[in-house]
Amino acid sequence: MEELKTRDQIDKKYKWVIEDLYKSDDDWEKEYKELESKIEEMAGFAGTLGESAKRLEEYLKVNIEASKLMERVYVYAGQKSHEDLGNSKYQAMNGRAGSLMVKFGGANSFFEPEILAMDEKKLLGFIEESEILGRAKKVFTDLLDKKPHVLTKDMEELLANVGEIANGPSDIFGIFNNADLKFGEITDEEGNKVELTHGRYNKFIKSADRRVRKEAFEAMYKAFGDYINTLSAIYGTSVKKDAFYAKARHYNSSLEKALSSNHIPVEVYDNLLKTVDANLDALHEYVAVKKKALRLDEVHMYDLYTPMVADVDYKIDFEEAKKMVKEALAPMGKAYTDILEEGYNNGWIDVYENKGKRSGAYSWGAYGTHPFVLLNQQDTLNSVFTLAHEMGHAIHSYHSDKNQDYIFAGYKIFVAEVASTCNESLLIHHLLKQNESEKNTAGGKAKRAYLLNYFLEQFRTTLFRQTMFAEFEKIAHEMVESGETLTADNLNDVYYKLNEKYFGKGAYIDKEIALEWSRIPHFYTAFYVYQYATGFSAAIALSKKILEDYEAAGENFAGEETGAVKNYKKFLCGGSSKDPIDLLKMAGVDMSSKEPIEDAMKMFRDLLDELKELL
Repeated sequence: MEELKTRDQIDKKYKWVIEDLYKSDDDWEKEYKELESKIEEMAGFAGTLGESAKRLEEYLKVNIEASKLMERVYVYAGQKSHEDLGNSKYQAMNGRAGSLMVKFGGANSFFEPEILAMDEKKLLGFIEESEILGRAKKVFTDLLDKKPHVLTKDMEELLANVGEIANGPSDIFGIFNNADLKFGEITDEEGNKVELTHGRYNKFIKSADRRVRKEAFEAMYKAFGDYINTLSAIYGTSVKKDAFYAKARHYNSSLEKALSSNHIPVEVYDNLLKTVDANLDALHEYVAVKKKALRLDEVHMYDLYTPMVADVDYKIDFEEAKKMVKEALAPMGKAYTDILEEGYNNGWIDVYENKGKRSGAYSWGAYGTHPFVLLNQQDTLNSVFTLAHEMGHAIHSYHSDKNQDYIFAGYKIFVAEVASTCNESLLIHHLLKQNESEKNTAGGKAKRAYLLNYFLEQFRTTLFRQTMFAEFEKIAHEMVESGETLTADNLNDVYYKLNEKYFGKGAYIDKEIALEWSRIPHFYTAFYVYQYATGFSAAIALSKKILEDYEAAGENFAGEETGAVKNYKKFLCGGSSKDPIDLLKMAGVDMSSKEPIEDAMKMFRDLLDELKELL
């Protein structure tokens, strides 16, 4: 049985340089104490913000200083805990950071109600009078838009102080899913007994050996099924929490509340569901093509992730993956790929899975230092795309941090997946272009079919699957808001029926898939996942513009930024200085219309037609 390495067995060149945040835990402790003092200082401004522009300006300075410290303290503790979720020292530090964040929220809770209690003309006068307040004008105008949903000072403080309790469902699920839940062993393709982990599951479910992927599928869902009543109680509590906050803040629904922070109309969410629903016949056809290509009597849920061209084996180590991603991103220009190289060579990335390490992948960081990227490299083509994806996030953060003041550096969730998915789109187009010269050979034809399948899988897992997740969330929240209790039975029933609808009669909907909702961490951040689908659609449109300019330049391209890239870079540099839909319009995509989603669906159909010809 192959054992996972411990953290200290991983070569340091494949681990992030967390010391770029703090040289030592002692330095973290010093800033933790400094932050405690800053929080007290910030709280001392309560009741005085309306005295003068100068007083409001002083508060904003202290708030920004405290916020920067809070971000650094929280990110460091979080990332250290993610290195090994079984390390009790860093779990404790992470808990302390979380508690201090709640205290920070409580100390700052007077700000919104106090500002909204001010005469609006007086506030706008302060903003005109002060250069510092003027630079932060959008903060105040956005707050005025929220006026109907901000409560009294006492109520805001109360809500802030229960924040740690409100995070309970997410925290409990995270620890259970990453540290406590075990999936046992399965037998791999070579007949070896191997421990099943989150990272390995993602590899096994794509295996060309149907026995392996079936065994992994059943082992994974048996583990979740054994605890399904507990998991339904945890998730049900999370949904109740969302409903409570929506009602407390006078929103019509949890969905409306979740979207309001980005100024996204509920119609955008509903429009996504309707547009994808109208195109489910394309997904049904894709299932039929897969069934034929794999010569299956039935397409089971564990068959969906395996490539249609089983004899194309991509075994790509991390060094080769870095090279492939850099070549693919050449149309972005030399300035962009130079930042990519900086990330490669200067400790931004934590590469390999180790015992206790958090599953999945992410980009995170604190203002004033470079971004950090967590990976769980598996040497597959998917790992190459994960690298491109997370470095897209990282380079987006790099640009926004460099070009925006702290208060506008953090970009909104609605646009968070655009840069990452744009990188993925450029990567697949690069690989398909490389294949052009050999696509008429037997090997080249098989490789092209594999790549097309891979790209189509991005559509299936992002545009279709994330929309299915979004529909599940909407139903679950509506159930609670109508007074219904969420149970294992009704959640499983809803999720199973959605799979029937999305994959159609051509797929065999295994009973285990009804449990899938219970293993999705993003459901604990309500109404997040739909943005993968909208972001994917925007990214497809933007990458198309970038590639068109790149191809038009032809041999004259020397690494300069094309017109499309210049527009795109405005978006990358924009942070949250504009509303998300306006930032994307600046880059050249209007997400308030259904056109980008329909265009993405058209591309899916076109790619599927080409794949059918090759198979």
